[in-house]
Amino acid sequence: MQTPGGLQAVRAERMVPGGLALCRDDDGRIVLVAGALPGERVSVTTTVRRGALHGDVVEVLEAAPDRVEPPCPFVALGCGGCDWQHATPERQRAMRLEIVTDALHRIGRFDDPVVRAGPPIAAEGSRTTLRVAVVGGRLGLRAEGSHEVVPVDDCLVAHPALAELLAPGLLQPGRARELILRVATDAAGTATDRLVVAEPTAKGVHAPDDVTVIGGDELDKGTRRWLTTWIAGHDFRVSARSFLQVRPEGAEALVAVVREQVAGAPDGPFVDLYGGIGLFAATCAGDRPVVLVERSKSATADARVNLAHLAGDVRVISQPVERWRVGPAAVVVADPARSGLGRQGVEKVVETGAARVVLVSCDAGSLGRDAAALVRAGYAHVESVVLDLFGHTGHVEVVSRFESRLG
Repeated sequence: MQTPGGLQAVRAERMVPGGLALCRDDDGRIVLVAGALPGERVSVTTTVRRGALHGDVVEVLEAAPDRVEPPCPFVALGCGGCDWQHATPERQRAMRLEIVTDALHRIGRFDDPVVRAGPPIAAEGSRTTLRVAVVGGRLGLRAEGSHEVVPVDDCLVAHPALAELLAPGLLQPGRARELILRVATDAAGTATDRLVVAEPTAKGVHAPDDVTVIGGDELDKGTRRWLTTWIAGHDFRVSARSFLQVRPEGAEALVAVVREQVAGAPDGPFVDLYGGIGLFAATCAGDRPVVLVERSKSATADARVNLAHLAGDVRVISQPVERWRVGPAAVVVADPARSGLGRQGVEKVVETGAARVVLVSCDAGSLGRDAAALVRAGYAHVESVVLDLFGHTGHVEVVSRFESRLG
């Protein structure tokens, strides 16, 4: 086998968690390759990362029929924001299904998991949050797997009201090293407000008059800024540092699928773990009593506002799930970070005694581990629904339903 750094030809077999293609060289050795599609033969340069051999495509020797020229010119310049633009949108959706099915099979040890696609979501022109870096006074996005910044003056996937801010000179970064750009939208998808969080400071930042600018140092001292955005029939307050799905269409699709998975669950308390600003409790709990647990203080402050319309009793607990004093639940919705529930999160879910668990996962590997742990704890995996929240990328978003076998 050639040493890392050398040039070699490999054959792509399938996609794996992380959006990479599992490839083999002529001796059958595995190389994880960014930029290859299943069935292709590609020439790659290799490096060792975390004990595994990784490759970057230098030349496509045999192209898959669903390979396309990336529609964004900044991909060719090295921008790493969209790592799957070389595949058609239809192939991207199919690969996400393959990745999730593979993770449940190989990591979760399920023989024949039920995995289906959720509603399609357009990738382009709809992202409402964008994190950009500053290099030489210009705004840019990181290169794939690197801290290098690629200057950009547009973004294919960003909402037009955000993409506009990338135009040279329109948003002057001052002393900021990083900017988080956010836009709120109404029911028609029209921008209603724009917010820029400048890290570590907003000193010297100049923006159009309709853009609110706040420095990270100001937020650290307790200054509050937020947007109000429309999702699934409700206005949601979203503070400057509170998490929200990156596109409203994606959030609405998530709500629709979670609501579908909650429907028919036994009556009783609705527990929303890692509940953020209250997206799922506000839209899926109905008249059930609600307990929302979230460690972010800005998000829980938002949740108290966003859940005020609910008819049932509501408790918002600003605390890590791992330290939560468990109460009973009929249904649990859990939306943990990329690392998943983990052992402690699974233990908390099980302690609720919930008859139904709806797990929202943003990483196929953590889904496989969490699903296996929930099954060992007495739950049955019913199905997983894969959504296209991160179009043109290898990231996945999955909603999975589990039913207790102990009731």
